[in-house]
Amino acid sequence: MLRTPLPWLAALLVAYLLVPLVAFLVRAPGQGGSATAAPGVGDALRTSMITATISTAVVTLLGVPLGYLLARSGSRTAGALGVAVQLPLALPPLMSGILLIYLVGPYTTIGQFFHGGLTDSAAGVVLAQCFVAAPFLVVSARSAFAAVDPAQLDVAATLGHGALSRTLRVALPIAARGIRAGMLLAWLRAFGEFGATIVLAYHPYTLPVFTYVQFSSTGLAATTVPVLVTLGAALVVLLIADRGPARRAHRRRPVRLPEPRPPALSQGPVLDFSMTARLGAFRLAVEHRGVGRNLAILGASGSGKSATLRLLAGVLPTHDAHIALGGRDLAALPAEHRGIGYLPQHPTLLPHLRVWEQVTFGVGADPALAAFWLGRLKLTDLADRYPDQLSGGQARRVGLARALAREPRLLLLDEPFAGLDAPVRDELRRLLRTVLRETALTSVLVTHDPDDAALLSQDTLLFADGTVLQDGATRVVLTHPAGPNAARLLGVRNIGHGHVDADGVLESGPLRIALPKSALETPAWEHATPPSAVAWCVQPHDVRLVRTGGTRAIVDDVAHLGPIAELVLLLEDGGAELTVTVPSGQEPEIGAECQVEVPAEAVIVWPEG
Repeated sequence: MLRTPLPWLAALLVAYLLVPLVAFLVRAPGQGGSATAAPGVGDALRTSMITATISTAVVTLLGVPLGYLLARSGSRTAGALGVAVQLPLALPPLMSGILLIYLVGPYTTIGQFFHGGLTDSAAGVVLAQCFVAAPFLVVSARSAFAAVDPAQLDVAATLGHGALSRTLRVALPIAARGIRAGMLLAWLRAFGEFGATIVLAYHPYTLPVFTYVQFSSTGLAATTVPVLVTLGAALVVLLIADRGPARRAHRRRPVRLPEPRPPALSQGPVLDFSMTARLGAFRLAVEHRGVGRNLAILGASGSGKSATLRLLAGVLPTHDAHIALGGRDLAALPAEHRGIGYLPQHPTLLPHLRVWEQVTFGVGADPALAAFWLGRLKLTDLADRYPDQLSGGQARRVGLARALAREPRLLLLDEPFAGLDAPVRDELRRLLRTVLRETALTSVLVTHDPDDAALLSQDTLLFADGTVLQDGATRVVLTHPAGPNAARLLGVRNIGHGHVDADGVLESGPLRIALPKSALETPAWEHATPPSAVAWCVQPHDVRLVRTGGTRAIVDDVAHLGPIAELVLLLEDGGAELTVTVPSGQEPEIGAECQVEVPAEAVIVWPEG
């Protein structure tokens, strides 16, 4: 018994579409001699085939650019134009023919210029077919281009491809399947057009017009041959359209890699930038004065990290920007001339290219260097594969090899480990660390994981809501966050509030911690002195369980994290939480009483406000 009515509904439509065809094929052999007497059907077939092909070529030549522009523009004008070009779909074909008479009829300016040759001629048939068939192509092309990932075009720009090259080599091949479908629909619509054709160009006969004449003059039996011819021609075209792309896909030659050439090693230039941009209601303002070669931008989702990377890549417009790479100003250059490598959050590989073609896609990409990176990133055996034959980690490595094959001066990495399994993420992270060390590349890494920053950067920039919270050496930023918001971004679990009295003692709930003078001599205390309301933090691994002399607490939760156990403690007198890590096997049970000590030298305090 079927669990869903969907197969029945589908079968009902299939039956409705096929039963008339079966009924015709059953009755056709029994027709009399008049059924086979159809002089002129060959000429009508020839006319329909030729004019439909010409019409499809015309609407493809003009409709594909229009579909691309409509897909790429979000303006109201483009929306209104998209509606207007679909109007012929809503009009009865007879009305379309009448409208065309107003344009190219024998008494119009255009018609007189061509001495009436645009009606009752093959040209008139083509004009009628173009009018009714064009919307099918435009709608299909627009939908196909709209499905192209903008990040694929952005990556192509950073690989040196200009606007026209990106359209022809990225957008057009990706949208090709949808465009082919639109061409097929347009051809079939033009081939079967009757209403507009009979009004504008009664002669020469197309197959639909010829069939109508046969039916109206002789009767149903006289339509047998034209209908059979029409069915046969349509079937042949459908089979060719279905099989053509599949045959072309198997004509690829196997890849032969050249002799690898390692990259030329040189110290990467230092990156400095100051940029502002407005993205809808979101305002971004970021500044960084580089010291090290490798920068990590760390922040929560939606904070503007990826937008900053795209501004550096040149694929987003800025209101005011200064981007200096080793003294060279990049801000005035378009993306294709900045000489950078860009790996967005998703690999954005081009679905129509194999791995080797992906890696050598960049303008000026060196095949020998590409072969080196394929080997270095363990991709040599995958050179013949298409993107849908790769795992997530393999696709990321292909994207990295593609970026490196042009020997960029700057490598931009947007969440390169997002969505990967832990072993794959760790392997790729270690591999990228090795690549950055061996090539001495300047890099900017966007991440939300402090471990990524620790492994892959010398400087770290903490980001929140489009502004910089902290910028400095990675070791300093990770161990001494500049405020509670910065500490939260770094994943610090123990953040609290309290007061520091005149003697430098931090009081927070049951905790009493005599702070060292160094804790109150940080830049945050430059304009504040105790007594003061403060926020404070301490890392879980710095907190200790003690037998005596500590603050009493109850174990509220225990999480086993491999070699360590993480405890959540509820402190006495108020129930404030404190997270502690201990070696696995040394943790107390949930509900057990214990005592905890917070080392004063491990506490970071910031004056409130």
